[in-house]
Amino acid sequence: MNAALETLKERGFFQQCTDVEGLSKAMDEGPITFYVGTDPTGPSLHIGHMVPFFAFKHMLAAGHRGIALIGGGTARIGDPSGKTEMRKMLSYEQLDANAASISAQLNRFLGGFDGKHALTDNNKNWLADLNYIDFLRDIGRHFSVNRMLSFEAYRMRMETGLSFIEFNYQLLQSYDFLELYRRHGCRLQIGGDDQWGNIVAGIELIRRVEGAECFGLTFPLVTTADGKKMGKTEKGALFLDPAITSPYDFFQYWRNVQDADIERFLLMFTFLPVAEIRSLVAPGKNPNEAKERLAYEVTALIHGKEEADKALAGARAAFGGGGDKSAMPTVELDRAKFEIGYPVVDLFFDAGLAPSKSEARRLVQQGGAFVSQAASSELEAITDVAALIDTNRIRDGELILRAGKKRYCRVLVG
Repeated sequence: MNAALETLKERGFFQQCTDVEGLSKAMDEGPITFYVGTDPTGPSLHIGHMVPFFAFKHMLAAGHRGIALIGGGTARIGDPSGKTEMRKMLSYEQLDANAASISAQLNRFLGGFDGKHALTDNNKNWLADLNYIDFLRDIGRHFSVNRMLSFEAYRMRMETGLSFIEFNYQLLQSYDFLELYRRHGCRLQIGGDDQWGNIVAGIELIRRVEGAECFGLTFPLVTTADGKKMGKTEKGALFLDPAITSPYDFFQYWRNVQDADIERFLLMFTFLPVAEIRSLVAPGKNPNEAKERLAYEVTALIHGKEEADKALAGARAAFGGGGDKSAMPTVELDRAKFEIGYPVVDLFFDAGLAPSKSEARRLVQQGGAFVSQAASSELEAITDVAALIDTNRIRDGELILRAGKKRYCRVLVG
């Protein structure tokens, strides 16, 4: 098997391939042009979107040529793949703004679109002004409705209702592959396994229209060891935008993964050599050290080394291993509230450790609310929802709060 494909397989980026031998042969003969598509349905990518782009970087490193396709056209209708209901329609202006934001995120992660080895395109360029009659005549005639309905993405949506506008999505994504083949010589599409049906349809369209052989490769949809969707937190998805998910919270997600996920996540979400990864997770090694390394590496890749250093310092301070407390999530609250007695429910809500006062009340009742003690740096569980937090707990103008086992906040009292 081609060396680049071996790398992808070893690191977990291999679920299905339309023709492994044919693709391997094509890649051995010289650099192949491939693409990954993502629709700008929000202002930021989340970590789940990034799985194919980690594979993208491995492919670039092996000398192949990658295209990051922004779906400014397809996002106007929405992809039914992996969805149980129709996407919310966004304005064209919002989609354009999202596309610009996502392109900037990918440009940073991939090390820059140089137009030669790594480039970007937007399917709005060929989809926005399509003549529908001509499209049906030239492209639609190659698609079998019976075959389309056999794919999992459509069968799943048939149970909850599939709109005609979504039914067109496979035709449009297939047309993307055809256009990228014509414009850039693209012969390979990679993506999550929920895209298998769309990828196969694109390959078949190119074969019918151009008589060319193209390929598809999909990756597993990543879940945690307990079967949950990877990248989901109490606050929602793990976004790349620091205004949505802070670098500290981003770091903490990886620092707190289950032991069973460490090796797999190091292989997929870092570029550390495989031998070094095996050493980090070898029998007898402290799994917390491997988790900290995972968190640092992924945070540095997404947010840069400086933010990763800050997050590491804040995490070590929070968990008692030294570090810099100033790097912890911090809020400023009025001393006057502590002087009269700050209701603990209000305190956890105001500090952002609970999304509502009812959630803060539940946190306290369940024993998950911790506050700095008056005489030491240790934290004390507060279980009385009527408890008042006073100035006795303030040391050097601050106190520390913890929600559950993992979420900390440093409160500066002014």
